[in-house]
Amino acid sequence: MAEFTAKDVMSLRGATGAGMMDAKKALVENDGNMEAAQQWLKEKGLSQQAKRADRENAEGAVAVSITDSGAAIVELKCETDFVAKSEDFVNLVNDLANSVAQGGEGVIEQRKADIDELNITLKENIAPGRVHYFEKTDGSTVDSYLHVQSDRGINAVLVELQSGTQELAHDIAVHIAFARPQYLRREDVPVEEVEQQRKTLEAISRNEGKPEAALPKILEGRLNGFFKDVCLLEQPYAKDEKQTITQFLGSATVTRFAQVEVGK
Repeated sequence: MAEFTAKDVMSLRGATGAGMMDAKKALVENDGNMEAAQQWLKEKGLSQQAKRADRENAEGAVAVSITDSGAAIVELKCETDFVAKSEDFVNLVNDLANSVAQGGEGVIEQRKADIDELNITLKENIAPGRVHYFEKTDGSTVDSYLHVQSDRGINAVLVELQSGTQELAHDIAVHIAFARPQYLRREDVPVEEVEQQRKTLEAISRNEGKPEAALPKILEGRLNGFFKDVCLLEQPYAKDEKQTITQFLGSATVTRFAQVEVGK
């Protein structure tokens, strides 16, 4: 018979939500190997965690953290806003963001046991969502913005500048939170996406009966409008739409940004 302790059985139950006898049998069948026992329970349909994994988890919370070594956004997903607002859930996503900011994205896998434990405690499909990590670089300035609703973060932004102040970085982060750019500059937009947009705008223009000779100029204007919507540097600054983000930045440059919004 495989050698394992009562503590091993309890640990397996905590990780999977399986019954006492099922957890014990799983360890017997797999010579006390914890990972193999977890897989065995999933395959037998005896793991409550496996059953929950099939349920949609479109709710959740996001957290942002900036430390001396790096900065991070972490999303933790769940099934209901009731759980997303709970103290244990919010505390864990905040703790995960702090851990990733200090140690990088790989930390999430190292914290799997904590996520699994909350999965069992709150009885929902709880899993990591999107994760962004910025390692600190010399001369850079990083700031963030977190929009909080019902005691949980729902919209998190990180911005890194070169030759910019903390205040400027924060202002850009606030802008991103509500303007939702998808790319930094137009050169970052995939060629196929630009081409698809061009075809769509051309079809719209033709359906509107625009003269053939005027189409190139009309398409150029409308495509520029598309870039203004999706590219941060071309967007009108939210607090002063008379100037673009590029103009607002002055001599500073945005090197990268990240945004995670629950449900988006």
